[in-house]
Parts: sequence; C-alpha cells; structure tokens
Amino acid sequence: MKVSTRGDYASRALLSLALHSQGELGVPTAVRDIAERTGLPQPYLEQILLALKGAGLVRSKRGVGGGYVLARPASDITLSQIISAVDGPIVAGDFGLPHENGACDHEGQCVLLSVWADVGEHMRTHLDSFTLADMATRAQGRAAPVPSETR
Repeated sequence: MKVSTRGDYASRALLSLALHSQGELGVPTAVRDIAERTGLPQPYLEQILLALKGAGLVRSKRGVGGGYVLARPASDITLSQIISAVDGPIVAGDFGLPHENGACDHEGQCVLLSVWADVGEHMRTHLDSFTLADMATRAQGRAAPVPSETR
C-alpha cells in the first residue's frame, strides 16, 4: 500500500488539530495556522479539510475566531478513516471481487482476487488500530501506545 500525498497531509492536519485542541474537541484553528505548524501548502490543505469535513471528521466555524476543530474525540478517529476520507476505500488493488462457486474466467484468477481482498482487509484493520490520540501521544514523546486492536 502506498499512502497518497492527500492521505499524508490529511493525517498531518488532523494530528495538528489533536495536538493543539483545548478541551474535548478544541477551539477552532485557522487553516493558516495549521499550514504554518505542519508546513503544508495552504490552498491544498483547504481542499483536504473540505473533504475531511464532508466525511464528518472535522467541523468548521466561519468568521472571526473561525477555523476547524475535530468533529469527534481524537480517540474516536482512526488513520483508516482519515485515509478513506480523502482517498476512497483502502484496497490492495482495483481487481474486483472473486467469482462465486469457482466460476473463474481465467486460471488462478479467483485465488488471487481472494488474496488481494484479504490484503486490503488487513491494511484497513491495521490502520484502524491507530487513533489520532495514539499519534498525539507519540508526537509528544510519550511512550508509544499499544495499537488499539490489541487492547
């Protein structure tokens, strides 16, 4: 799996919000401030934040004192959700689903389609095991937490 630039930038932006939130979900942070803290280009970051808003991961407030906040606690937002919000479903490839009842068109096709589906599921499960709260803890130099899936 290769994480896209959009996926990386989205993760970095939300991590920044998690690190600088005050209270449960925080006070709004201007896009300009997120861009400065993360080193991300502001125009591209604005597009990414709109996609994250559409996915329900952030909320926005207009006007003076406006900006973005996490829509849910950092412990309820996973890397899988962030990546999916900006890049679409996490899959190993766009190969389709295995045929049923062994009705494969080509030799080995069904076996490999099943393997690729399993690989995609493994990637989603692994990324689901890391929350923004986990990443914030690591970024603050505290002990690396055990991934959520093993708790």
